[in-house]
Order: sequence, then structure tokens, then C-alpha cells
Amino acid sequence: MKIKDILEETYSALSSNKIRSGLTMLGIVIGISSVIAMTAIGNGAQSSITDSIQSIGSNLITIRPGTARGVGMEVSTGRGTAKSLTLEDSYALEKNLISIKNVSPEVSGRYQVTAKGTNTNTTVDGITSNYAEVHNIQINEGSFILDQNVESGSKVAVIGPTVRDDLFGVDGNALGQMIRIKNMQFKIIGITETKGGSFNSTDDMIFIPITTAQRYFSGDQYVTSISVGAESAEVTSQVQTDITTILLERHHITDSTLADFSTLNQADIIATASSITSTFTTLLAAIAGISLLVGGIGIMNMMLTTVTERTREIGLRKAIGAKRKDISSQFLLEAVMLTFIGGTIGVFLGWLIAFVITKLGIITTKVSVSSVLLAFGVSTFIGIIFGYYPATRASKLNPIEALRYE
Repeated sequence: MKIKDILEETYSALSSNKIRSGLTMLGIVIGISSVIAMTAIGNGAQSSITDSIQSIGSNLITIRPGTARGVGMEVSTGRGTAKSLTLEDSYALEKNLISIKNVSPEVSGRYQVTAKGTNTNTTVDGITSNYAEVHNIQINEGSFILDQNVESGSKVAVIGPTVRDDLFGVDGNALGQMIRIKNMQFKIIGITETKGGSFNSTDDMIFIPITTAQRYFSGDQYVTSISVGAESAEVTSQVQTDITTILLERHHITDSTLADFSTLNQADIIATASSITSTFTTLLAAIAGISLLVGGIGIMNMMLTTVTERTREIGLRKAIGAKRKDISSQFLLEAVMLTFIGGTIGVFLGWLIAFVITKLGIITTKVSVSSVLLAFGVSTFIGIIFGYYPATRASKLNPIEALRYE
């Protein structure tokens, strides 16, 4: 048989029972669309997290107090509450490190903040003037924390746009207003630009001089963390090594495994986040892929039923000279055509679902070309695998017995 004849026969066979063909394709449509949508959600989440981390500051190295228990373990005893880093440590790093933008020590805590009958619970970060450069902070109104504010321990504050909206409303004038943190009044001298992101977003933070935070909130000379901005990604590892060397010497520690601090660069954070989201995406796709298996079984079931219904037709064709490969090719093509059409509809439906999710603002999605190509490949593969047995069974029918079939 010519290819044209096989295609015409395939179209005729599938269109002769549109409802059954449509229901059979439905399993493939649901499976492919689910895989596309789930991978788009996973890829979108990974991209969003990466952008959020990078928006915190480029080539950032974070130093935190606390002793790591072992290689690759990010959670350690006392980390976040341990006290081993001081303001003097940050000054020493700023003085001795090379190939860096700046050093930013921080004293961070979460407090209830009130202003004229409104309140919010947010992060209050005691910082120096270097914070803006290290973390890529831009000012929308007013000014940022200055060196003289730090030296004098002024009760001034710079707030993020989310804090402004919570305390003063979207159209409220916050500049120059007073807020209360732990029953102490602070004057708002600046409002930062919106940065977005959900990972440690500065939009929902309040910044005050670090000396003020140490005096009134932490009550000691220790800092919560120190951030160091490297000049480029190429020197980040070297800077991280230099930080460890300087701090070990300052803390009089000879064995690096006993260090009372830990360093983590931005690349490590992104790699960890990417690994988690990739696993999450794979899990979602695997769960959605189960419906593809169900759809494939549905196609095999339909094709076996079709072979039974067309037994006399198969016998007649073989009696007038049709070869086994002609019969098997036709039935195999029917199965592949079902999955290919279903896959095409599934890709479009999956893209539409991802588009709607993004438009509704539920979560940002990202449909990749690789997932679309994989969907087409999988749908075709399923057609071949689950169509092979019915096609082979049809080609092996005895023409005499097939003609006598009722």
C-alpha cells in the first residue's frame, strides 16, 4: 500500500467513530497537558527563586555565627542565635579584604511596629550605610541610613514599600512620620524602591542604624550576620577563602573545623534552591505522567477492540493481496495518530493552563521548549508502544478464519 492510501484509511477509521476516538485521546490530552503545566509551574518557581536571590545583591557572601556540624549541612547548633561575630569583625574584613565592593554587618530581628492606629509585624534590620551598595538597594523617597546616623545612634528608620502600605496606606505620606518599634519612636527618613521577590524581600523590612539596634534591641556588641559583596563572580571563591582566614585569626582558632562562624556564597544558595525546585518539578511531572500511562492503556484497549470489529475487513484485505506489514502499519499509524493529535491538543491546553495561572497571579510559570518537545516525543512513543501489540495481532490474523468471523 502507498503511504497516501494508508493515511486515507487511517483518517477514515478514526473519523468513523469520532466519540470513541475523542474519549481515547482524552487520556493523552490530560496527561500531556498536566506534564506541561506542572513542569511550567516548577520551572517558574525555580526562576522566581533564583531572581529573588540574585536581587538581594550580586556576588554576595553571607557570614553567620554558629558552628557547622559537617560538610554539606546547612543547619547547625545555635546558628542564627549564636553570638560570635562583632562589628569590629566587619571593620577588619572591610580593611583587609581585596576585590570587594563593600562589607555590611547586620543586627536583625522581627518586631511589632505601630503607627497612628495601624500596626504590622516585620523584620527590623540594624545596618550601616554600606548595606545599600552590597544589597543593591535604591531609595524612592528621602535618604538612606548615613554614617552620621550610625555614629550618633539616631532613632531614624528607612522603610520598604510594603511596610509603608501596611502602616500608612498605598497613597499615604510616610516620609517624616513617626513609627514605634518596641515602644520607641523612630522617624522615617526614607522609603526604598520596590524590588519584588519573595526570598528575604527588602520591600517588607525596616532599616535602622546598627548602633541603635545594638543599644536598644540586641543589648550587646554582636551582629546577626555580615554580608560581603565581591567585585565579580570570578573572585567570589577567593574572597570567601580570605574571609575564613581573617576571621579564624581574629577569633584565635587554628582548626578551621572548629570555626565559630560559617560562610555561604550566593552561588551555593542558588544551587541548593535549584536542586530543590528541580526535584519538585520532576516529582510533579512524574505524578502527571501516570495519566499518560492510563491514556496509553486506553489506546491499546481501543485498538484491540478495533481489530476485533474489523476482523472481516482484515481478512478481505489479506485475501486480495495485502501483506502483513501493510496491515500492521495501518493499525500502528492509527495508534500513533491518536496520541499525536492528543499530544498536540495537550501541549496547547498545558500552555493555556500555565498562561492562565500566571495571569491570575497565582504563581509565575515558565513553559520550556524542552518540555514541549518531550511531550511530543512521549506521546508518539506511547502510540508506538501501546499500538504495537494490536497492530501485530491484526497482521497475524488468518485470512480464511477472518473472513468467516461473525
